[in-house]
Amino acid sequence: MHKKLSAKRSSGSPETRAAILHAAEHIFAEHGLAGARTDAIAAAAGVNKALIYYYFKSKDALYLAIIEEHLKDFSQQALTLLSSDACVKEKLLGYVCMHFDFIAGRRDYPRLFQRFMMASERPFKRIAEKYFAPVALKFQAVIEEGIRSGELCASDSTHTAISLVALTVFYFSAAPVLKVVGFKDPYNKAQLARRKKEVLEFISRALFQNSGADNA
Repeated sequence: MHKKLSAKRSSGSPETRAAILHAAEHIFAEHGLAGARTDAIAAAAGVNKALIYYYFKSKDALYLAIIEEHLKDFSQQALTLLSSDACVKEKLLGYVCMHFDFIAGRRDYPRLFQRFMMASERPFKRIAEKYFAPVALKFQAVIEEGIRSGELCASDSTHTAISLVALTVFYFSAAPVLKVVGFKDPYNKAQLARRKKEVLEFISRALFQNSGADNA
């Protein structure tokens, strides 16, 4: 009886919904969609299990809500930055900085993202098309603009975009392996700063005409 009353009082609370999302994110990252248990999510969130279904209807819907929340935030930041009036160099390096900081501040995101990318179900494709496609098109357009103007070295814009994204994504995806092979904690503040600096300088040397290691 106490649980039912507690669930009733908690229903409709933004804090309760946020607690479920936070708890579920870590559990999904650890165990995947199939391995995650709603009992464990409810316990970690400190809520009645019924509230998961009250807010999200199903475990799949909860998982998609977490993914969409991340991708919506990323897409908004990316499109705002890439659509600015800044020069190509500022937009590209600004995008790389934003992407790096976005992932660095969300430790569960790399594993969630990897599992999401491996999914083939229609809902996952819909979310990818909704949030990834506009960013990818805009990012590639900025690269092509830089190539046409001579600010960027001539290259295949599609593969250049993939390579730029990979410079950031691989570091975080491989973080557990990097620790195993003797690399210092990839999420250590000093290591994060060093990695971002190296990425920006590498991109400047590789792509920008007569820029050397300048990453301004």
